[in-house]
Amino acid sequence: MDVVMGYMDTYVFDSVYSQAAALTSTTPLPRDSLLRQSLSLFVFIYAYIVAFYFGTAGLSYRYIYDKKQESHPKFLPRQKLLEMACASRALPTITLMTVPWILAELHGYSLVYKEWTKYGYVYLGVSAVMFILFTDFCIYWVHRLQHHPLVYAKCHKLHHKWIVCTPYASHAFHPVDGYLQSLPYHLAVFIFPMHEYVYLALFAFVNVWSVMIHDGEYMASNAVVNGAAHHTVHHLYFNYNYGQFTTLFDRLFNTYRKPSQEIYDRSRRNSKTVQAAQAQDIDTALPTLETSKKTQ
Repeated sequence: MDVVMGYMDTYVFDSVYSQAAALTSTTPLPRDSLLRQSLSLFVFIYAYIVAFYFGTAGLSYRYIYDKKQESHPKFLPRQKLLEMACASRALPTITLMTVPWILAELHGYSLVYKEWTKYGYVYLGVSAVMFILFTDFCIYWVHRLQHHPLVYAKCHKLHHKWIVCTPYASHAFHPVDGYLQSLPYHLAVFIFPMHEYVYLALFAFVNVWSVMIHDGEYMASNAVVNGAAHHTVHHLYFNYNYGQFTTLFDRLFNTYRKPSQEIYDRSRRNSKTVQAAQAQDIDTALPTLETSKKTQ
């Protein structure tokens, strides 16, 4: 992140802080000021995630998303706008809670490194795989624990308002929910080394992936990859497929549910009969789920 902030300081923030100092007759905050770094990080991260969210989800909705899903009985009136509004409310708080992690990285407390050859070129790929598996494992347990009766209604239930998702549901959650599920991405570089550009690339990837698993387009039936079909099962039936990238930990801890064939077949999944049956299954299961989460 120091590379990114170096560019931002040179081309944006040096000028901004100089102008602010001139207007207030004060001395410009130096680059190593903790206050300046915190403010700059908040502005940059918030602008980045808002642009990335609306840009990626917008492109996915326009060119990939199967809009016939909006006729599903469980698709809410004005749902797309509700998802965007929910995300817009959550992102400032998530950004604020994220800033300390990036500050720690900027001040050298993480294991992010700059030299391509420090651990060898093979390790670049190995570290990427480690990142995916580590974060997948952690998010599996964060996600599964958020379905516990003590926390579900307070934190994660909001995201399950979107039973039939659009890509805009990807970031439409309670801010604490979003922050907790993002924590493994920050924690990873404090546990094992990663090259700064590999880390930045993976950070962009995980945001794209979050949109993709909510885009309602199931391009491949893969037993290992936790794609949109698997995540759709989670939104339809709640207590299955908690993983983010793979199905490995769902299989290991007995929470895996294989998507049915009609999910992969566009004509079948848009069938009124199939959608009505899904809605009936949800209406039957949901009261039991909600009751158990309140009383257990």
